[in-house]
Amino acid sequence: MQVGRSHHWNYDQGDWKETKITPDLWEISYAVTKRRKGHAPEGSGVPEGTEYHWYILSHQNAKKLNANEYSTEMHGLKFKLAHKRADKEKWNLSGTTQRKHLIAFLKDMIEQLEKQPIPLEFEYGGKKYKGEGVPVPDTCEEDICYQLDVELNDQALGMIRYAKHGWKMDGVEPELVEAIGDEILAFYE
Repeated sequence: MQVGRSHHWNYDQGDWKETKITPDLWEISYAVTKRRKGHAPEGSGVPEGTEYHWYILSHQNAKKLNANEYSTEMHGLKFKLAHKRADKEKWNLSGTTQRKHLIAFLKDMIEQLEKQPIPLEFEYGGKKYKGEGVPVPDTCEEDICYQLDVELNDQALGMIRYAKHGWKMDGVEPELVEAIGDEILAFYE
């Protein structure tokens, strides 16, 4: 699939388990079938049986609704470590090489986090917003970054990306996305 294109999936009722390791660290596991929203174009995609190994780096915002329910949103990145073709017995990369690629990815992320983020401060809809945008590694050209992890008023909002028709951000109203994008562009001027 082309860079900049996206998929939209619906997830069946999944099984999410979490175990507390320390007060701030939890082990998680999640298993579910995901289903494409809409249909894949005829003859597109990889053969059935192809497998992928991804590493997910994400914000999870959860809000308690009642004694037994939380609303949950996740925003972040997933990084492909390896794939296994349907007609092969082995992954395209060894476990050792996958680990080396993961280390390099995490080092890039740490390096980006340690750089000065793009400050964001503006008013929209009668409300003041203050926060920052952290550029995503490998999305910058000539010192301008086209995808950033946005935090406003101490809350992680998710990723903003510059597309052919302006700034895009999942789960955020378009006018607020435009205001965030305007602040980012003003920083680069």
